[in-house]
Amino acid sequence: MTLTFNPEKYKELLTAYLPKIIKTEAENEQALAIVEDLMHRKRSPEEDELYQLLITLIEKFEQEYYQINQQHDPQSMLLFLLDESGKSKVNLQAVLGSESVVDNILNGKQKITLELAQKLGDFFHVEAGLFHE
Repeated sequence: MTLTFNPEKYKELLTAYLPKIIKTEAENEQALAIVEDLMHRKRSPEEDELYQLLITLIEKFEQEYYQINQQHDPQSMLLFLLDESGKSKVNLQAVLGSESVVDNILNGKQKITLELAQKLGDFFHVEAGLFHE
């Protein structure tokens, strides 16, 4: 059975969550919380559309905000996102493959490759370019 998209249900979700262009860290945190909630459940087609919309808004904000307010330092960005997301080094080990790779990156002894940057982007739901020079 294929689930069909229900515009009325989507309209209800939009009314409940009121997604809009993200302009502040607080708004970004709010959107991230909604995405986190949606990420860990089986989504209806309407919820999936809202999820994709929020991810797009978050990526746009983070790309613009971090380019303006932060030097392009992939290690600092990784530490910041790790702290803000509440995730741990153990979570990164699962994504990047080993404790030594994670430690070397976090200590600045190893640069983040394009492949690892993509994995980190997927993991944190941000642009991979934030992690690669």
